[in-house]
Amino acid sequence: MRTLVDIPDKQLMDLAGICAAKKLPRAEVVRQALAAYIEANKVQPIEDAFGLWKHHAVDGMVYQEQVRAEW
Repeated sequence: MRTLVDIPDKQLMDLAGICAAKKLPRAEVVRQALAAYIEANKVQPIEDAFGLWKHHAVDGMVYQEQVRAEW
């Protein structure tokens, strides 16, 4: 899918330098950068939790409300 993105001139010049050094098209460098950003900022599903609550796929707020309702 094509996407329109505004890129500041300084970043565009830096990007052009990277593209020239790596001998890659701009689109490929942007795809690689986006893939790296997404991988570094993925939200982990609750199933990936650890410790005692690993197998209790429950939202913390829902649990808190349930416990307080017992009072």
